[in-house]
Amino acid sequence: MRSTDGVVLDVEDLRMRYDTADVLHGVGFRAKRGEVLVMLGPNGAGKTTTLEILEGFRKRSEGRVGVLGVDPEQGDERWRARIGVVLQSWRDHARWRVRELLGHLGALYLPYRGEGIRPPWGSDELIDLVGLADQGDARIATLSGGQRRRLDVAIGLLGRPELLFMDEPTAGFDPAARRDFHDLVHRLADLEETTVLMTTHDLDEAEKLADRILILAGGRIIADGSAAELTRAVAGEAEVRWSLDDRHFVHTTSESMKFVHELFGQHGAEVRELEVRRASLEEVYMTLVRRHESGEIDGAVRTLAEVGR
Repeated sequence: MRSTDGVVLDVEDLRMRYDTADVLHGVGFRAKRGEVLVMLGPNGAGKTTTLEILEGFRKRSEGRVGVLGVDPEQGDERWRARIGVVLQSWRDHARWRVRELLGHLGALYLPYRGEGIRPPWGSDELIDLVGLADQGDARIATLSGGQRRRLDVAIGLLGRPELLFMDEPTAGFDPAARRDFHDLVHRLADLEETTVLMTTHDLDEAEKLADRILILAGGRIIADGSAAELTRAVAGEAEVRWSLDDRHFVHTTSESMKFVHELFGQHGAEVRELEVRRASLEEVYMTLVRRHESGEIDGAVRTLAEVGR
């Protein structure tokens, strides 16, 4: 059954060790129903390992993990019917046709309908949802890379999951496909109340999609917050630029809204080319990773105040 407090993911002190090498060091976070979490981090940070543990594909070394109120290591088929997974790559039968494959896989969810579990998507509805309406009868071997990735997303969505895991889902997408995918994620979170945990290397994508961003480095979460919260904590001050009587001005302030209000109060419509700029998420991300690598951030960041130090 669903958690009564709306918590879908509950991870505490998660650790993973391969022989003598520690990959995850005390990872902990929570996610609520309908929340979109994006996990960022350099290659080898432990992102995929974390997802595989939460999906039940890999046994952890230590720690406590609750996914939809269940320990993934104890999850049965009824539990699996409530989650969706989009892997980085997935081997399939290239001779299958798109609609045929989705219909076959969708039938696997039918025994678990009812008892609080959402009914699966219909094949045609799902094909339209992921933008494959013109490829419904095409063989998978004939799909382009971007179309193939759309099919991966469709397979992850088949059971109308309460929780969706996605590992680099937009790899190979062109700009239009990426925009459609962003619209789909917003629809899932807002209308379906689907909780989403995904990894990406696209920081612009992370900023557009995430309610919260988790930055993982060296097997530790070094920051946890919205893009705006992380930017304010790390960058602190904003840069205000404007023109007045053909002269250009720049002012740095921690209270940009107040400064702009006072600026217009003093000069009104004479103010031109106004721009308020904070550090981008990319700049914040690189700053935090460099701090971690240099030892300035030692261990997991517990609060946004610690991020800004």
